[in-house]
Amino acid sequence: MKIYRVTNDAESHIIEEIAHLFIQQRTMDGEPEEHSRTLAGVKLALENPDKSGIIVAQENDAIIGLAFFNLGISIRIGGPYLWLNELYVHEGYRNKGIARKLLLHLIYWAERDGIKSIELETGINNSVTKHLYNSLDFHDIISKRYAFNF
Repeated sequence: MKIYRVTNDAESHIIEEIAHLFIQQRTMDGEPEEHSRTLAGVKLALENPDKSGIIVAQENDAIIGLAFFNLGISIRIGGPYLWLNELYVHEGYRNKGIARKLLLHLIYWAERDGIKSIELETGINNSVTKHLYNSLDFHDIISKRYAFNF
């Protein structure tokens, strides 16, 4: 298995597989996704590496997991931070340590590039991912997230 950050010059089948995994995840969460919108979002993320990124786990030619993040500046921590938007592993590859490996790669990359904090959110009842995050020394900062959508 190979874990790496995808670049804008990735082959089209890799970009399609990433979009497919995002659609799988959103469908599991009860949020149907439109392929063209998802694909456009993946391409936009890859075209703006100073603002976002996608790290994938690849086995042979298949993308089996991904971490999607945005980069920002935090006044609270006095520097750059990384917001982990999505962490997803294909159902057939779960419980094999892939999410942990994706996170460890993300932590290594972020520390190397001077990121001061990695932040994320997870469901209140999602004990599996809470355990994963706690095992890697993430801590609960207790907040409520709001959104305004157009």
